[in-house]
Amino acid sequence: MSERELSAIVLAAGEGTRMRSARPKPLHLLAGRAMLQYMLDSLADCSAGRVVVVVGHGAERVTKKLQAAEPDLHLTFVEQHTQMGTGDAASVGLTGLPDDDGPEGDRHDVLVLPGDMPLLRPATIAALVAEHRASDAACTVLTARVPDPGAYGRVVRGKDDQVARIVEQADATPEELEIDEINTAVYCFRRSVLAPALRRISPENAQGEYYLTDVVGVLREAGYRVGAHTVADAAEAEGINDRLQLAAAEAELRRRTNERWLRAGVTLVDPASTYLDATVQLGPDVTLFPGTILQGSTVVGAGAEIGPHTRLVDCVVGAGAVVEQSNGRDAEIGADAKVGPFAALAPGASIPEGTVTGPFYAASGPEDD
Repeated sequence: MSERELSAIVLAAGEGTRMRSARPKPLHLLAGRAMLQYMLDSLADCSAGRVVVVVGHGAERVTKKLQAAEPDLHLTFVEQHTQMGTGDAASVGLTGLPDDDGPEGDRHDVLVLPGDMPLLRPATIAALVAEHRASDAACTVLTARVPDPGAYGRVVRGKDDQVARIVEQADATPEELEIDEINTAVYCFRRSVLAPALRRISPENAQGEYYLTDVVGVLREAGYRVGAHTVADAAEAEGINDRLQLAAAEAELRRRTNERWLRAGVTLVDPASTYLDATVQLGPDVTLFPGTILQGSTVVGAGAEIGPHTRLVDCVVGAGAVVEQSNGRDAEIGADAKVGPFAALAPGASIPEGTVTGPFYAASGPEDD
C-alpha cells in the first residue's frame, strides 16, 4: 500500500470584529509576523503536500500578504464569500483540493485548522496525524483539558471513550458545560468521509451556522471511529479573538524566541525586558542588555553588544559593534563600530567599520550635532 497523503485546510475567513481593527484578523502581528504565518508554521513537521487557505474578510489583503511573506510555500487560496460557519468554510476549502475519488480516497488525510491559534506547535500537529493514522480513525480531534472551558465547545465521549460528539457552549446542557475537555478546532479527517459528512450537517443551532463540529456526530452515527489526541500544553489551544488574547499570545511567542536564542549562544542579560521579533537574526556571542528592542529584518553580527535601551528596526549590525542607548531604522553599522549613547540613525545611515560616534542624526553617515 502506498504511503498516505496529507493535505491541510486553514480556515482564515473569520472577520474578528472583536479586534476592533480595519486589519483582517489573520494579519494581526505577533513578534513581527502575521498570525496566519504561525498557523502555516505548525504544519512544518507533518509533510502536508497541499495547503489551502480559506479567506473571507479582507481576502485580497490576506492573499497578497502571504504570497509576499511566504514565497516558498505553494498555497492555494479559496474565498468564503458568505460567513456561514466553520462547516461551510471547510466545504469551501475542499474545493481547493484536487478530486480524490476511487480506492485511493482512503489513503488521503485532511487536516483542518483555524487561522487564529498561533501558539500551536509543529510537534503537536505531527502527533495528531500519527495518532489518527495509528488508530485508523475516520476523524481525530485535537482536544485540551482546561480548568475553565469558557466559550469552547465541549468534547462528549461515549462509553467506549471515543468522541461521541462536540457541543458548542450555546447549545450545551448544564451537565455538558461541566466537561473540562474542549475542542481546539483542529481535526484530522479521512478525506473520503469528510465531504459526505459535511453535506449532512445543518444550521439548526443557536448560531444558525454550519458547525464543523457537527461532522463528528454525523460520523459516529454512521458507525465510524472518531478519536482524540489531547495536547499536553493547553495554552497551544488558545485562539485569538481580541487584543487582550493577542497580547498574551505575543508574550508567549517572545518568550519562546528568547529561549531559542539563549540556547543558541546569545546572552540576554534580562530576557523579560528584551523584545525580539521572530524575524531577527543574531550571531554567536551577541550580548543584549535590558531594554533592547530588535524588529523586522535586523541582523546582528557575532560578538556585538546592543543596549541598554536601544531600538533597531531593519538594521544590520556588524560583528563586534557596540550600540548603546540609541535608535535606528534601516541603517547599517559596520564591524567594531561604537554607536551612541543617544544616537539616532535615520533610514539609509551607514556607520563605517571601526567608527566611534556620539549623539547624532544621520541620513547617510555619521554627522555630529
